[in-house]
Amino acid sequence: MKSPDLPIRSLEARYYTDPQIFEAEKSGTLASTWQFAGHASQLENPGDYFTFEIAGEHLFCIRTRDDEIKGFYNVCQHRAHQLVQGQGNCRLLVCPYHAWTYELNGRLRGGPNIQVVDGFNKSEICLSSVRIENFCGFLFANLDSDAEPMDDWFPGARDELQAFVPDIDSLKPIEWVEIPERCNWKVSIENYSECYHCQLNHPTFSQGVVKPDTYDIQPQGHCLRHTTECQNLDAMTYPIDLSANEHAGEYSSWFLWPMFSFQVYPGNVLNTYHWRAIDHEHVVVWRGWYSVDNSDRETVLALARQDRETTVAEDIQLVESVQRGLKSRGYVPGPLVLDPSCGVKSEHSIRALQQWMREGVTNQVKSHKSSRQ
Repeated sequence: MKSPDLPIRSLEARYYTDPQIFEAEKSGTLASTWQFAGHASQLENPGDYFTFEIAGEHLFCIRTRDDEIKGFYNVCQHRAHQLVQGQGNCRLLVCPYHAWTYELNGRLRGGPNIQVVDGFNKSEICLSSVRIENFCGFLFANLDSDAEPMDDWFPGARDELQAFVPDIDSLKPIEWVEIPERCNWKVSIENYSECYHCQLNHPTFSQGVVKPDTYDIQPQGHCLRHTTECQNLDAMTYPIDLSANEHAGEYSSWFLWPMFSFQVYPGNVLNTYHWRAIDHEHVVVWRGWYSVDNSDRETVLALARQDRETTVAEDIQLVESVQRGLKSRGYVPGPLVLDPSCGVKSEHSIRALQQWMREGVTNQVKSHKSSRQ
């Protein structure tokens, strides 16, 4: 007689508590996936730049004189001093250490006394580039020069976002808030990627924003697509105009593995999550809120404040408790609740996430072993 299939269990605790696994992720998953860098509105003029980090690497984006957005490692090719800090505008990139100077496109322009060096060919020297993609005005970087483009990683997401937020390419950030959480980045992302806990833990969200019974999450390439209907209008915590857009009465989210999510609240209000892993038990979540020409600024900021005071504050308590529990010798990973019909009380999205998590660590371990042979 065929034995019944065993339940699929959650990841072992070490995936969230072992610093060596985090180091493997930095050189594996985080170095070979599309990571949020910043917003195109930060680079409106030639010479505008901003810095960011991915997998421990210091990087920057800059708009060139040819009106292209380029990404570079933030390191001078002379003796490795960092070139720029924060954000700003420059006519040329000048290294603070020895004044080696680069064009905005990364090509070496010159340096003090370099003409005395026999055989020196400045045309051969250029800053090391990083792949950048503009995804609906949001700039993403990938340290892997051979990675597939974002539309292959996240099929359909770009067109769907433009349908839900028709003016997405004209949006500008009106608020970015950093929210530190004392947990592994994967704990925070798993919590975001299921609504099994919502009705019990998020009364404002589940009673005043969405209808939990209609909530579903489906994998879409390396994207997790959240969909649900808005709450009845008389119960909504903020006003919405259902006639504004065909999707105005819906909530939808596109989580782009591994660390970014576009989230559209009813009324076509776009906000974003960006996770930045600090170490194996600390993560900072950047919450972004956006508007066109500040036209709905007050509504958006009021919704952002409500979100921080309710859902975000509630989630911090949850994820930090989970991180403490993962370090307990009494924890044994339990079965995931996988409902064949999916829906709000199913964890099929967690199964997909944890498979990607396993693959990222396993592939890096295999790569490390083969490089040593």
